[in-house]
Parts: sequence; C-alpha cells; structure tokens
Amino acid sequence: MRIGLLTDGGYPYATGESRLWCDRLVRGLAQHEFDIYALSRSARQEGTGWIRLPPSVQRVRTAPLWSAEGDGRAYGRRERRRFTGHFGDLITAVCTPDGQAAGSAGDDDARSVSAFAEGLYGLAELAREHGGLATALRSEAAVRILEAACHAPGARRSVRGATVPDYLVFADQLERALRPLSLDWYDDDGLGAVDLCHATTGGSAALPGLLAKRFFGAPLLVTEYGVQLRAHYLAAGPGGDAPLRAPVRALLAAFQGRLAAEVYRQAAVITSGNTHARRWQERCGAARAKLRTVYPGMETERFAALGESGESGEGGAGGEGGDPNTLVWVGRIEPAKDLISLLHAFADIRKEEPAARLRIIGAAARGAEATAYLAHCRALAAQLFPDEAADAHAVGDNCVSFEEVGGPGAPELVDAYAAGGVIVLSSIIEGFPVSLVEAMFCGRATVSTDVGAVVEVIGGTGLVVPPRNPRALADACVALLRDPERRGRLGAAARARALELFTVEQNLAAFRGIYLELISHAPVRRSAETVNAHGEPLPFANPAEAYVPGHWTAGQARTVPMPMPAPPPIPLSVSVSAALSVPAATYAPRPTEAVAVGAGQALGESDV
Repeated sequence: MRIGLLTDGGYPYATGESRLWCDRLVRGLAQHEFDIYALSRSARQEGTGWIRLPPSVQRVRTAPLWSAEGDGRAYGRRERRRFTGHFGDLITAVCTPDGQAAGSAGDDDARSVSAFAEGLYGLAELAREHGGLATALRSEAAVRILEAACHAPGARRSVRGATVPDYLVFADQLERALRPLSLDWYDDDGLGAVDLCHATTGGSAALPGLLAKRFFGAPLLVTEYGVQLRAHYLAAGPGGDAPLRAPVRALLAAFQGRLAAEVYRQAAVITSGNTHARRWQERCGAARAKLRTVYPGMETERFAALGESGESGEGGAGGEGGDPNTLVWVGRIEPAKDLISLLHAFADIRKEEPAARLRIIGAAARGAEATAYLAHCRALAAQLFPDEAADAHAVGDNCVSFEEVGGPGAPELVDAYAAGGVIVLSSIIEGFPVSLVEAMFCGRATVSTDVGAVVEVIGGTGLVVPPRNPRALADACVALLRDPERRGRLGAAARARALELFTVEQNLAAFRGIYLELISHAPVRRSAETVNAHGEPLPFANPAEAYVPGHWTAGQARTVPMPMPAPPPIPLSVSVSAALSVPAATYAPRPTEAVAVGAGQALGESDV
C-alpha cells in the first residue's frame, strides 16, 4: 500500500511537532510505502534539515508556508472572472454566521457550507489549470471582494468593523493557508499515485488530502493529537504569540472553522489522541461515526529500568534513588502550567511537612511571555521560601529549586522522575499530558489537576484535584507524602495502565488496522496501463510482485533449472508397439540441478 503522509511544520524536519510520532509510524509500518508531502513553517525549520529517513519513505516533496512571494502569474479576463466567482463564494461563506447548533444547521448554513466547498475546489481547479492563485489572492480585486463581503447584509457582527489594513493582513494569512492549492503535487506521479492520504493534522496540511480525494478518489484519514482549530484559537487570541486585531481574528477563526468542517466532512476516518480532543472535533462538525480514539505511542525503554525497580521494591517507596519527601514537577514552563498555584500550594505543604522539597525541572517555552513567567516564578519562590541559613554567615539551602534536564541534578529525563516520590502536574490548560504518562511509565504516584485528558489518562491510578485550587493540591500531596504504601500501590497501577494503553506498539496496531480498513472499502482505481481501449481491465497487467515494496527480487534466492537432455528420437520405421517397449527410465528427467541466484551473484553449494 502506498501512503501519502501529509504534514505541517513537522516531519521530516528535525524540528517541529509530530516528527517523532510520524517517524515511529513509517518505521513501524515498513511493509507499506510512504510518500511525504511536507509544509514548512519557517526558514529556520528548513535550515535544520531532515531527520534520517527509513527505506520505507520513497520520496519527499516540500513547500514553504512562511515565504511571502507570489508566483508572478497574471490572469486573463476569463480566469479573473472564474477567480472572482469562486473567491466570492468562499469569502461570503466565511463572513456568514454559522448555524445555531452542530448537526441542526438551517438552510442558510447549509448553503454557506456548500458555497465554501464550491469556492475552495473551484480555486483549486483554477490553480491546477492556470496557476497564479497566490498572486490573485493578494490582489486588489481580492481585497475588494473581502470588503464587500464584510459589509454585506447578514455578515458576522465581528467582521463589520474591519478596515483596509485588516483586509490586507487577512489576505496575507489566507494566501498562506491556501497555498497548498497552488502546489504541483496533483498529478499521476504525485498524489494521484497514492492509495491513501493520511493528514497528520487538520488545517492546511489536510488540503492536499481534500484535493487528492476530489481529483483521484484517494480516501482521506485525518489524525489530530492536538485539534488544529483549538490550537488556532489559542494562538490567535489576545494573549497568543501573534496578537491581531479583533476583526482579523474573527475572519481567521471563521475560515479555519469552515475548513475544519469541510475536512471532517470529506475524511473517511478521523482519529484523535484522547476523548477531550474527540469532543472538540465533534463540536466542530465531525460525524460521530467517523471518530476513533488512538492514543499516542510513547517509547518505554528509557523508563523501563526505573519502573521495573519500583515494581520489585528496589529503591524504597520513592523508587530507585528517589527522595520520598520530594515533589517533582516536569515540563515546559509557561503560564498554562500554573506554577504560581503550585508554589502557593507548596507553602501550605511545608507547614504540615517541614522536610518536604519541591524540584521544578524544565526550561521556559519559547517567547518573551514564557521567559517573563519563569522570572516571576523564581521571584515568588524566593519570596515565599527564603534561604534557610541560620544567620548571614552560614550556608543555607532553598527548599524549591529550578533545574533543567541535562543539569547536574537530572542528567537524563528519567533522572527527573527518579528524583522524588510524587510527581505533580498543576496545569490549567492541557491536551494530552505527556509528562504524566512518562511518570506512569516510571511507576510514580501522581497528583494532577482535572484539565484536558488528565482524568482519561490517569484512570484512577493517581489523585486528581480541581485546577487553580492550591489548598486542594496541597492536601493531595500531603496525603501521598505521609502514606508510602499508597504511593507504591498507585505507582504500580499507573505503570500497568501506561504499558497497556500508551505504547508505540498499540499505536502502530491501531493505524495498521485503519489503513487496511480504508483500503478495503476504497474503489478500485485503474491507470491507463491496466485497461484496454474500451476501458475494460487487462488481466495480469500488473504482476502481484509489483505491490511488494522496494525491489522485490533483491536479496532473494531463485531456483533456475538446468536444461534437461531430450529423449532419444524414435525412428519413424519403428512401430508403435516397439516404441512403447522403450524403457521408461529413458524418458525420466534427471534430478534437477539448481543454481541459486541472489543479489546478482551465484551462491556456493553450502549456501543453497
């Protein structure tokens, strides 16, 4: 089977999201061929290069979404008329409010959904035939269409206050999001040659899959471990990485919502990493019958020694080398992790357990906001927990430490989880809690806040408290610090649950089954070489070996029989009865003498 793997800002680049998961997928399903169609998000990402690709990856085609250059093509009168109609349909649908409720949209919303799809595919067909879409989307004509749609009767209230600068910013963002429509991937040697498209995220990455289905009938599988629409809402909000004016945010949110709905409508199967993300997908228009939950696969080898030592009782209740009085927090330091509440909770913990310590192991996430947040956390810790020196001339120690993986206290990630008896997660926003699963693999007892997929992941093998509640967080931590036997029981149960649900093996088994299911229901697509002049299939046009990945003859031994001597001729004058009297051994073939040939070389007798 040939899989078109569609990525955005990740695999096969050395930086970005989902690169590790995609690499495990293509290596674990090596019986299939993979063609990678990758969108890059920055010049820096392209500069880092690719990770080393396995033999199952047949080819890689890339395109940037960060550059602002157009293709320099100008449309003629007929193409401009087509562009105006299709772009007008798409923008009108974007500016029209959604229906009242998911699954019960009225006629107006149904028309908007249809208009968005017609506009999207009309632009794709125009770009495929004539190019020039990037230039047209940034043209003055596009801005005028956008302005008219924002001020049309019935338009969204949030977009009516848009100004010319807002139109220009949105046009730039829209061109980048729709850039996959203008790529040269849609031919018989590109996406037309794949049996299945697998988009590793929604949004722009799924656009090539939509067009592959429309142009070639290839089924589309969409996987979202973080729902793309939710991520867009968080990034484009007032506190996001790129704050925008309210009308621009409203236009982008409306476009992304329409695009997500179309992707969900056309996808054959939609997978999420947890039920929290699955609920998001359903609210954004995904049909419940198409939804599957496939947990992310995580490597267990590096945590195996620590987890097994905990099961065998080595290293005490806190695990091998762990301090039973130490709480450990592991992750990226940013406002969503709510370390402020954790520090206030630890102040209450110290009142009841004076020997308790807190180790915060992680670095600040990218961005000025995360750096400032780390500085604020350090200042608060210094204020709440001053140096414990007896006097000005003595050496003291602080009960709260800020460290990084790779430092003296935690040379490896597993050392961070081995450092204490209880692992704490204090987030107020969380998708799939990776650090929590890692702690479970290590057999550690955990205290977590009830956000995202935490309850689904922990499944009763740890303590869960409400977010933004330092008192509840402190009470749960104190309860585990005082009860080593309970810590041991919860840690063992957590490890067993993680090994059952969150390994690479279960992830690969799930996608192996989905691939086979989709291809079994997909219609047969025949190329010109496999049909005759009347469109009827040609028997044996493609040998069965053509579907074996790679060079199917390489490294295989084949038997070549030596020519047999012909039986002696019977003279014409001999009667039939005389001919039948010739001994049968005369016509018996000699034992076959075989020569094994493999990889272009004859093998010796001992190799046969």
